[in-house]
Amino acid sequence: MSDAASAGRWRALFLIALAELLIMSLWFSATAAAPELATEWGLTPSESAWLTTSVQLGFVTGALLSAIFTLSDVIPPKYLIAGSALVGAGATAAIAAFVSSLLPAVALRFLTGMVLAGVYPPGMKLLAGWFRAGRGMAVGVLVGAITVGSALPHLIRVIGGVGNPRAVLFGAAGVALVGAAMALFVTEGPYQSPAAPFDPRATVRILRDRPTLLANGGYFGHMWELYAVWTWIPVFLVASLAAGTPGTAQTAGLLAFATIAVGGFGALFAGLAADRLGRTTITSASMTVSGLSCLTAGFVFGAPLWILTPFVLLWGFAVIADSAQFSVSITELADGSYVGTALTLQTAIGFLLTIVSIQLIPILVEFVGWQWAFAPLAIGPALGTLSMLRLRMRPEAERLAGGRK
Repeated sequence: MSDAASAGRWRALFLIALAELLIMSLWFSATAAAPELATEWGLTPSESAWLTTSVQLGFVTGALLSAIFTLSDVIPPKYLIAGSALVGAGATAAIAAFVSSLLPAVALRFLTGMVLAGVYPPGMKLLAGWFRAGRGMAVGVLVGAITVGSALPHLIRVIGGVGNPRAVLFGAAGVALVGAAMALFVTEGPYQSPAAPFDPRATVRILRDRPTLLANGGYFGHMWELYAVWTWIPVFLVASLAAGTPGTAQTAGLLAFATIAVGGFGALFAGLAADRLGRTTITSASMTVSGLSCLTAGFVFGAPLWILTPFVLLWGFAVIADSAQFSVSITELADGSYVGTALTLQTAIGFLLTIVSIQLIPILVEFVGWQWAFAPLAIGPALGTLSMLRLRMRPEAERLAGGRK
């Protein structure tokens, strides 16, 4: 690669990662504001969960429609990202400006989730067009940026949103608009697949491909845990502090932000390691750590901050570290002409699973309390690890990370 092209890929990585970081603040904007919104609107915990679950449902709907119509492979990715972010920011600002009850908020959150399907997978495709060697690192940086962006509303709440949910919502909408503008400055890379014609049979071919299915199996197990932890870890921390060393809402909020944001470093570390040690190796190790964290969270519940803090930071580091590598595996295993559709389909089904796990947690809390509510999430990482180990034994695994399985 020439010096100019090499410089171009680092510029593209910076722009794409920063744009996605800012735009993805929309995802948990209402979740971060949920304690205040629940008080204002008189919501139960299960009703509050719909502020997140509706985003997941919207994302699944948008991703499935995008996969069926192969939008990620037909529309230039930077325009799809920018346009989607614009609509999502508008929907989020509308909640802050006009909404005073759950139902219209859920509808607008659903719309936000739908358009975010035009942000996340196209961003991965756009980045893959710039990186062939080092793709695991590059997508790891992207997922790390998305992770920090997902945590950003919690930081906005700590800074000035405790007791002021509209500041959180308007803040997330504002930074998302900046991200949309940045996306327009990204150019396509030398490895970008050309726009493909609409082919309704592409989705069927992707679903029938055995190695792609196994990579997806790992991703699905990972997703069963990830968003349930990200959604409920703030409430778990509040309950834990109340049961042990008392802490303020700011303390719990800051620790929740750190738990999610530290995953950005996890994604970068795993990306660098997977390019050298293999994708199935790193994903299996990451899911083992995060799955064990689900099982052992009950033992640190109510513990002092000097015990609780490193535990949740390790959990936050591991729970997202492997995420990028499932997506990179798809770019290496799937038909290059429809890799955008393959990524969109992967995320659609994965996020569909998160709806179940997010709604499951409040039900479990009624029976076992917050102390042990996360334990059943360990089933996902366990099954995901088995799927990736089976992929490792197939000859197609030689296509992963240049032959490093």
